[in-house]
Amino acid sequence: SKFLNDKWMKKNGFLNDVQEHKPWWWSIKVQKLNLSAPLILLPEVSCQKAIEILQEKGYDQAPVVAESGLILGMVTLSNTLTSVLAGNAQFSDPVTKVIYDQFSKIGLEDSLGKLSCILENDHFAIVVHEQMQFNGNGSSFMKQMVFGVVTAMDLLTFVSRNEKK
Repeated sequence: SKFLNDKWMKKNGFLNDVQEHKPWWWSIKVQKLNLSAPLILLPEVSCQKAIEILQEKGYDQAPVVAESGLILGMVTLSNTLTSVLAGNAQFSDPVTKVIYDQFSKIGLEDSLGKLSCILENDHFAIVVHEQMQFNGNGSSFMKQMVFGVVTAMDLLTFVSRNEKK
C-alpha cells in the first residue's frame, strides 16, 4: 500500500521527513534555485511545431498549459519524436496527444529536501506558485502559475556550486 511507503507519504505531504542527518541544503526553499522562466506550449501547438520550438530554443521538455492556466502535462522532445516515428501520432496532431499527464508539482516555498524525494522517482517536477485571482463578479479562485521545470541536474548544480566547506 502507498500508505506504508514513507517516500510516497513524504512526496505527497502526508509525512514530514525526520531524517536525522540532513544535508546542509535540505531545508532551503526551491525558489533559491533561481530557475529560468519556462518555455510553455499551448495545447493546440502541433507535434511538428513543438519539435521545432524545443530544438530551436534548446529545451528537452516543456509544460503544456491551457490559456485558462490549467497545467495539462509535459511534452518531451524524445517522447514526441518516438510517438511520431512509431506512428502513434502524426506531425500535424496537437501536442496534447503526446504529453505526459502524470507529473509532480512543487511550490516555490517547498524545501529542496521535498524536491529531492520527488526526483528519486520522477525525471522532473513542475515548479508552481498559487495565485488568487478575482473575476468580474468579485468571486475568487486559486490559479497555479508555472514558474519553471526542475530536474535532478538543477538540484545537483545548485548543491555543487554552493557546497559548504
